[in-house]
Amino acid sequence: MKNIDINNLIKASKAFKTGNSTKKLAILGDHSTQYLKKAIQGFFVLSNTDIEVIESEYNQIFMTINDPNSFIYRDCPNYVLIFESTEKLENSFFNLPEHNKSSFANKKILEIEELLNVLSKNLPTSKIIIADFLESGHNVFGNYGYTTPYAFQYQIRKLNSLIIDLVSKKGNVFLNNINHVALSLGQEQFISRPFYFSADMPFSLETTSILAKNISQIIHSCEGRFKKCAIIDLDNTIWGGIIGDDGLEHIEIGNLGSGKVFTAFQKWLLELKKRGIILCVCSKNNESIAKEPFEKHPDMVLRLNDIAVFVANWENKADNIRFIQGILNIGFDSMVFLDDNPFERNQVRVELPELCVPELPETAENYIEHLNSLNLFETTNFSPSDKDRTKQYQEESLRAENKVLFSSINGYLKSLEMHAEIKPFDGLNKARIAQLSQRSNQFNLRTIRYTEKDIEDIIESKSKQGFYIKIKDKYGDYGLISVIVLINESEHLFIDSWVMSCRVLKRDVENLVLNRIVAYGRKKEKKVLVGEYIPTKKNKLVERHYETLGFDKKNKYWILDVKSYIDKIHFIKSNS
Repeated sequence: MKNIDINNLIKASKAFKTGNSTKKLAILGDHSTQYLKKAIQGFFVLSNTDIEVIESEYNQIFMTINDPNSFIYRDCPNYVLIFESTEKLENSFFNLPEHNKSSFANKKILEIEELLNVLSKNLPTSKIIIADFLESGHNVFGNYGYTTPYAFQYQIRKLNSLIIDLVSKKGNVFLNNINHVALSLGQEQFISRPFYFSADMPFSLETTSILAKNISQIIHSCEGRFKKCAIIDLDNTIWGGIIGDDGLEHIEIGNLGSGKVFTAFQKWLLELKKRGIILCVCSKNNESIAKEPFEKHPDMVLRLNDIAVFVANWENKADNIRFIQGILNIGFDSMVFLDDNPFERNQVRVELPELCVPELPETAENYIEHLNSLNLFETTNFSPSDKDRTKQYQEESLRAENKVLFSSINGYLKSLEMHAEIKPFDGLNKARIAQLSQRSNQFNLRTIRYTEKDIEDIIESKSKQGFYIKIKDKYGDYGLISVIVLINESEHLFIDSWVMSCRVLKRDVENLVLNRIVAYGRKKEKKVLVGEYIPTKKNKLVERHYETLGFDKKNKYWILDVKSYIDKIHFIKSNS
């Protein structure tokens, strides 16, 4: 193979994304945003995240976005926050002739959509966060103001609805719902009229801190840093009383008395499970007694098939959580531990500092409201396959039990009877493809995060090719578990992204995938594959990935000769 200047190859390519660890956020506001900037920076320092926050000039949203020489197109931020205030919106509304007021929201949404389109066109890899408008202002009509198109209250509520619809259709735009924040805080605390009139800052300092936290949670979610699992205690947490002492008939649950509180909490947890949050149990109890309400109590909302891992014994809870983490194979920072007992909470915090352990209120009546205010389970995507996540982990437990019956790993892999489906990206699966790129941290070679819009662009691209892999075996369906994005160069194929779910580790899936990549490269008459590993705090697992697969290191890139490559052995039947 002739010598290849890989560095020049990569530099010459305009198609690949970089996975730099330091991110940039640009704030575009029509009011003073310096306190918001400082608060956001503070939250990212606390979470040990490298981010640079930059601001536009005061009240220059339109000019900044439409000026091709503005700082955002020079600095190419990873995130752009658009934050308009209700006060400025209200002034625009009041300045209109009466006959134009009824169409105010429709005209404003067209303006917003045009700004988003310009940003998306000029910053195709950036993610945009847009705030809705606080539903406040001078209500000169009273309650009637929400029913007449000539009232500001009617128009702002309609505009917020139009913003939600617009965001839902754009895969690279995310909503910062300030009305939700105002609802939890109360409008009197949320708004600061003195601050607005003296410094053009419409929010109180307390509100600014909460808004900054909300924005940082959206960005963390986009970066794959979000909660995937809720580990729950049982006694006095999801039912009232102690099952071992009070017995099945006397625990508090159902539609009478204080039982309603715990039933409501179980319903909240079940909704988390339906949207993809893994539910696990960690309780100091005898296992058979702890499972009895799940199996026999008629008023239980949660059942055993809603629980991915059930641990009930008299061991240290931190050790039991370590056991749960080992089965799920996710980071402690992706888990939340919910326990009514302050002693247990403190002990787990000390032993597992990465784990999120909320300080639950003393009374269960306030559990849901408190946890909602913390917004622990922020997400930027949802796919129908999320509802199957608990079932997939239960199937994984069966695989683990079966594995000990085999003396060799090959014998075990053959016994799984695995079947793979490898297909180019398509619109039907774009939500799950984007989700996997955003959720995967450990098996993620370059930690590139794709939105649904990015996936659409790859599908339409002439220089890029995306593949997804689905796998099933005799125990069940893993679902969509790997994503590959390739960039076609003149003689070379660059692996822009290689992401895989850790649920299929040590199944030889990477051998199957590499065989498919090489086959595609040969079809396109490429001479070499070029891979790159960009280290993060979480992907050390794949530090030697390319070396193990037979790639040669050249500077910071990994090279594989397509012509001399010999297909690797695996035990997976596939459609390719």
